[in-house]
Amino acid sequence: MRFIQHFFLIIVFCAFIASCKEKNEYQSVFKEIEVRLYDSISDDFFLGDKKCKECHQKEFKNWKGSHHDKAMEVANSETVLGNFKNITFESQGVTSRFFKKGKDFFVNTEGPDGNYHDYKIAYTCGVFPLQQYIVKFPNGRYQCLKTAWDSKVGKWFDLYPDFKIVHSEWLHWSRGGLNWNTMCADCHSTNVRKNYRRETDSYNTKYSLINVSCEACHGPGKQHVNDVARLGEDYVNSDTFLMTSNTSPKELVDQCARCHMRREQFSKAYDFKGTMLDHYFPQLIEEERYHADGQILDEVYVYGSFVQSKMYQNNISCTNCHNAHSLKLKFEGNALCAQCHEPQKYNAKTHHAHNINSEGAQCVNCHMPGNYYMGNDFRRDHSLRVPRPDLSLKYGTPNACTNCHNDKDDEWAWSSFKKLYGTVDSIHFSEKLIPGIQGEVNAHEGLLALIQDKKHPEIVRASAVKALEKYNTTIFIQQYIDLLEDDSPLVRATSIDVLSGINNRNYVSYFLPLLKDTKRTVRIKAFYGLSSLAKEEVPEVYKKDYDKVKKEFWNHVNSNYDFVGGRVKEANYYLKKGNVNKGIEGYENALKIDELNNSLRLTLANLYYQNNTFNKAESLFKKVIELEPEYGPVYYSLALLLAEQNRVEEAIEQLQKAKIKMPTNNRVYYNLSLLYNKKGDYKNAEKILYEGLKVAPNNESLLYTLAYQFYTTDNYKKSRTIIKRLIKLHPENPQYMRFLDELKTK
Repeated sequence: MRFIQHFFLIIVFCAFIASCKEKNEYQSVFKEIEVRLYDSISDDFFLGDKKCKECHQKEFKNWKGSHHDKAMEVANSETVLGNFKNITFESQGVTSRFFKKGKDFFVNTEGPDGNYHDYKIAYTCGVFPLQQYIVKFPNGRYQCLKTAWDSKVGKWFDLYPDFKIVHSEWLHWSRGGLNWNTMCADCHSTNVRKNYRRETDSYNTKYSLINVSCEACHGPGKQHVNDVARLGEDYVNSDTFLMTSNTSPKELVDQCARCHMRREQFSKAYDFKGTMLDHYFPQLIEEERYHADGQILDEVYVYGSFVQSKMYQNNISCTNCHNAHSLKLKFEGNALCAQCHEPQKYNAKTHHAHNINSEGAQCVNCHMPGNYYMGNDFRRDHSLRVPRPDLSLKYGTPNACTNCHNDKDDEWAWSSFKKLYGTVDSIHFSEKLIPGIQGEVNAHEGLLALIQDKKHPEIVRASAVKALEKYNTTIFIQQYIDLLEDDSPLVRATSIDVLSGINNRNYVSYFLPLLKDTKRTVRIKAFYGLSSLAKEEVPEVYKKDYDKVKKEFWNHVNSNYDFVGGRVKEANYYLKKGNVNKGIEGYENALKIDELNNSLRLTLANLYYQNNTFNKAESLFKKVIELEPEYGPVYYSLALLLAEQNRVEEAIEQLQKAKIKMPTNNRVYYNLSLLYNKKGDYKNAEKILYEGLKVAPNNESLLYTLAYQFYTTDNYKKSRTIIKRLIKLHPENPQYMRFLDELKTK
């Protein structure tokens, strides 16, 4: 039936073209038929680099041999750089041997079962400063070896030399962390369709061209070539040809960003239609990914940094510094920055305080410090900021001065800064963002100021929205609701995420209009926020939008079901709907991907606990203790579970361990006291409460429990003393006055 429908559409399309005279009509119908015929763009629309070369020889010459050209290639004697002459490499107890059989390249190394096997190298990935090697596995999987070739010095090295990774772990080269289909393919080849099948946990990944070709950036060339042939000198570029000299700077950055940012994918495949936010949502400035001021920390690539910069705000784009085809810098050294910045002023010792032509005199070393990723790949921070030793002193963030002068401290750096430039003459967004991300008291005021000031970069405002979640978000409900109509889709989407986490039933009326949002990422997040809403509850005016976005949501979930995050999202969707069993099933499936993920295991254990499946919950809590014996909260959770089953002695034992692991947690002392009281051991019940009050002298729960403890043991005088203290601390609580009145009768 599907084939018949497609055949009929083709006939109608051809008949229409025969009578169509206007090129705009031709282009619009072409696009329409393309969308209707294919879930993604067919390989037939991609003509290959040799076709591009016919008219664009200079661009082709620049591109040939570039990192894009070499992004992925079939493994052969011309493409493989590594030494496969029966060379062995040992790291973290695993010995890998690289060798050849005839013309083919092989590695003998530890596989997913913990045993050693021979694996044939199918493809190379990248070229400099390292080259990785890809092995074909069953079920359409391709895996990247954890051992890579250092192209700079010519040696094998371990991508994660400081981590002992066991064969059952997600980060093992044979598993999810180094799976080519989901971690590499989308950005290393052209027109990639991952085609993950959740029913069989398999892939049928396809691409039109193996590397990052001309058409990976400019879009499928068939229509462009046809238009040029048909129109000749009258040819005018249509919106089907991307990344041209007419593309605006910010749009160009967004188009490059899809492969140069850390992000979550929201479409089944990138189809060269819409904008970045119709396909991907970028990583915001959050702890463990960025430093609190927005400097790079984890592997976040370039986009999230660059859009923080004044360069981006002033319409500087990637191609102002990089040749679009060779990817090389347009100028060497400070001449690159001197395109815009007056060299007499900035390329002078009076500005940078270093000898001319020294490393310290290079603009990038002060304004674009970097980190090494994947072992030997040095990448610069593209936020292009002024070093701030004063913020380092205040908040512990890094600065370029002491990064280079590692024998000096931040006090020295700040003193030197002031001698050269005086105090800082402008307020950077990070001065308000850092305290909020670090969760400092009253820092919400700075976050709110950032959010409301639209002069700040979108990613900064959205990150401030996310950071505000650390505070009592119920106080800021109206602000979040107002932000659902913000001009920035990043801010709208992040506000949805925060409100969804509070109580999505309360905000249904505000989420529904966002099902019509222009950005797919915002629509899908809104649908997820409406998880608890049954279809019959959807107002008639939104039903068509609801059905449309529901398909987009499930495409998103199913396409990402090979990630832990995809399975968790599905699980949480069902939990929001009140379907605990499906939620549990979802977390069980997520744990199958990453068996050592204790965050998943703890959530699943608590779901079992809530569902009264105590034996499974206990087993998981104990597994977490086995894997992470220093993690205090798990002892606490296990103790509550045991207490629920009236296994008092065992619960006390676990709480005593929790007290050692997290001695400042008030709830441990509180619950431990209750358990001692339950078994009639009033002496230890009182002793534990006093221990807790040494840690938190004015803790309300501990004081009240101690007062009640004295009351139940007829020690009314001590009880009155504690209650009077509570009344002084909390005069607004009438319960304490009633308690005191009761004590006066004793």
